[in-house]
Amino acid sequence: MENQNLKLDESIKSSPLYSEDLAPIPLSKRTWNKWNLAALWVGMAVCIPTYILASYMIKTGLSWQAALIIIGLANAVITIPMVLNGHAGVKYGIPFPVVGRAAFGYRGIHIPSFLRAIVACGWFGVQTWIGGLALYSIWNAATGATPSVGLDVGKFVGFGIFWLINIYFIWKGTESIKWLEDWSAPILILIGFMLIGWAWREGYGFKNVLAQSKQLEKPTVEFNPVAKSVTFNYLRSFNNFPKALSVNMWVPLVGGTVKEMGWGDISWGILEAQMEENGQSPHQFNLQLIKEPVDYANIENGTRPIKVQVRKDELMSTIVTAHVTKPTTQANLWSYILWFTAMVGFWATMSISISDITRFAKSQDDQIKGQFIGLPVTMIFYSFVGIFVTCAAIVVFKDVLIAEDAPWDPVSLVSKFKSPAVIIFAQIAMIIATLSTNIAANVIAPAYAFSNMFPRFVSFKMGGVIAGIVGIAICPWWLMDEISNLLLFVSGLLGPILGILLCDYFIIRHKKLNINALFETDGEYSFRSGFNPCALIAMVLGVLAALIGKWVPALDFLFSLSWFTGFVVAFGVYYFLMKKA
Repeated sequence: MENQNLKLDESIKSSPLYSEDLAPIPLSKRTWNKWNLAALWVGMAVCIPTYILASYMIKTGLSWQAALIIIGLANAVITIPMVLNGHAGVKYGIPFPVVGRAAFGYRGIHIPSFLRAIVACGWFGVQTWIGGLALYSIWNAATGATPSVGLDVGKFVGFGIFWLINIYFIWKGTESIKWLEDWSAPILILIGFMLIGWAWREGYGFKNVLAQSKQLEKPTVEFNPVAKSVTFNYLRSFNNFPKALSVNMWVPLVGGTVKEMGWGDISWGILEAQMEENGQSPHQFNLQLIKEPVDYANIENGTRPIKVQVRKDELMSTIVTAHVTKPTTQANLWSYILWFTAMVGFWATMSISISDITRFAKSQDDQIKGQFIGLPVTMIFYSFVGIFVTCAAIVVFKDVLIAEDAPWDPVSLVSKFKSPAVIIFAQIAMIIATLSTNIAANVIAPAYAFSNMFPRFVSFKMGGVIAGIVGIAICPWWLMDEISNLLLFVSGLLGPILGILLCDYFIIRHKKLNINALFETDGEYSFRSGFNPCALIAMVLGVLAALIGKWVPALDFLFSLSWFTGFVVAFGVYYFLMKKA
């Protein structure tokens, strides 16, 4: 590591931009090595979204191998800017809001750091509610109480307890966070192997389980507007028989009415094989056989879809909508690129504020190896866990009659078990995973952001408490789905911030920062009243370039690749403006 004089002038300590929490951490006080950083990434990456990523990709038609390759490549790629942006944290021992003063100005940095903080606070509220529900589930399993469908006092008690646990680790400081991540990482890895072991045993081996992924690659019902036919893709058991025995279908007719076809038997066994040999398919129904006029136009545009339900004895599936099969000239390569972009954007927020964490690293070698060991490897491993367990579940559980009813996430999987001991163990694992993710990914960044806004009055600990209060204020129990969709949308638009930070640090300043000037209101980073117009213009243009495809169909590809679009545009504009300035 390069030797740096990280000691500030004594006069700087009286600056309104200074606080002990924001000041450079000397090398002698750095305690995080590569294994601590790897453990941190294990703790952050093991979460419900990671578990369901690959399974959802398979659901859209990708093979499990393609899904894992895309996840692996995307996370290897995002680790590169993660490591690059973490360089200043290690070299100067300062967090993201202080590093960013060099590019945005000491006041301008509040804009990107506040955006990053709000996204984190939103996720903090959502994750804390999920953790609270896990505590609520443990209480019900231990006491035999019946859980309620809606909101009740027990759920809010669980939420409050889990909120306090999060705040405890923040109040104890970064060393307690390191301790939490170090202990949770091996536990979470062990749980992953236990899940694989369960699926391997119940699913009769790796080969047999992974072969089931083919059943998830197609929607349960497909409508072909050219052939005017409906195709059923039934789930099959180990002996290759359809898991459902009968099917019912609702077909929209012209005039606004709906024709219920009634329950009909599903052909299987020898008869099915003979029909397929003769070029016939027991899985298709020709809608032209219906004597009444079928509303093909509204079926095709999705206004009035065909709906289907299957059953076996007393077990019934959910009612699902037929997927409209449309001829496309779009190459598979483009769908891979879209998924790749989405996977890169998965950790977009962390790549911006990673110096909040790398400032505790002993060396650049530690932060580089720690991040490359922890992030891509964990994402691939737990995505595989999600694939493997979901594939096993569709044949192991008798009540999973269609792919849409498969337990795609850990919460749904746990609900399939009746043993209180299994439920309690699984929910404890959920609590550990949620806590380790929440603390590292959703509290550290806003704690520093709020502290940077009012350095003399808000400490890192107090900033963490403020983040927790904002997490309560968003009322995740009412708005969880809406908040999650909004946060994912905003995260995809944060590429411009990272582009500006990397351009400024590596291209404009060649990794050289004036450590004292970062804490001065009249120094070289004061720009125009604390704002750098070049950075703000580049950020706005980057976001606009990423968004324009949302409203201009011809530029839709820019929106589909929003993270890359924003990053490249902001990087280029910032470089041009700074060179001109």
